Amino acid sequence: MLAAIWGVTLVSFFLIRLIPVDPVEAYFAINNLPITEEAIEEIREEQGLNKPLLFQYGTWLMNAVHLDFGQSFLTKTPVAEELLSRFSVTLGLAAAAFFIVIAISGIIGIWSVIKQGGLVDRFTRALVFATASMPSFWLGFVLVYVVSLKWGILPLMGWGTMEQSVLPAFTLALGYIPYYIRLIRTSMLEEMEKPHIAFARARGVKESIIIRRHVLKGILPALFTSLAMTCGGLLGGAAIIEAVFAIPGVGRYLVESMAARDYAVLQGFILIIGILYVIFNFLADLLCAIVDPRARLKRGDI
Repeated sequence: MLAAIWGVTLVSFFLIRLIPVDPVEAYFAINNLPITEEAIEEIREEQGLNKPLLFQYGTWLMNAVHLDFGQSFLTKTPVAEELLSRFSVTLGLAAAAFFIVIAISGIIGIWSVIKQGGLVDRFTRALVFATASMPSFWLGFVLVYVVSLKWGILPLMGWGTMEQSVLPAFTLALGYIPYYIRLIRTSMLEEMEKPHIAFARARGVKESIIIRRHVLKGILPALFTSLAMTCGGLLGGAAIIEAVFAIPGVGRYLVESMAARDYAVLQGFILIIGILYVIFNFLADLLCAIVDPRARLKRGDI
């Protein structure tokens, strides 16, 4: 985990430097300030951008260990303060979308296996292919037009109430639901072909018990591994959804910072998301070891 997190710091710091636009000049252009050599050198001195690159990385890394990501070019406030003040909104959106993904994918995926080859199964596969081919931002605009403008069922935009969170969370979840329906369906069908399932049927065990106790338990390791990546993806992918629905979260703030080439904000966000990815995958490994005894390391194993 430490090696992976260190790699994330390298990516978050040096990858931003590949942007061809000078952040100091972008700062002056966005704020409609006159660009002069004296003013540019003053900002570089203030932000430490006139020092060697490795020295900048070392200073930034030492500060990041203490949760100090520097100051934002735009707001002149600490980046950590800006991100944390908005992170609760993004976490709420991602958590709601995660619950929707689990609920809808689990119900439809299991039901399509139970009704394999029937009308429900064929309709589910057609729906999965159709939904998977639609970009989430396009679906967001369609849902806003139909559900909010035409039908008036849910609020158009905003955040803070249950009604305002349903539409953006569902839009964010739609990008992942087809994948998990396919994953659950394929994994369950593969698990049902294994010898221990055939043995359970030969003993006269009910099909519902076989699915609940053996099939579903067998697909949990693969499901946990995929869900760990999805947790980080939901946090990172909320940027577009927050921009579409005017939600005051980290994603919307990140889009504004990208337009302004705000190095400090971009670095801090990438670092936080990368660390969360590492943590989620570590937790998924622990859950897989708990569910599947074969994944546990024992003394003397090679």
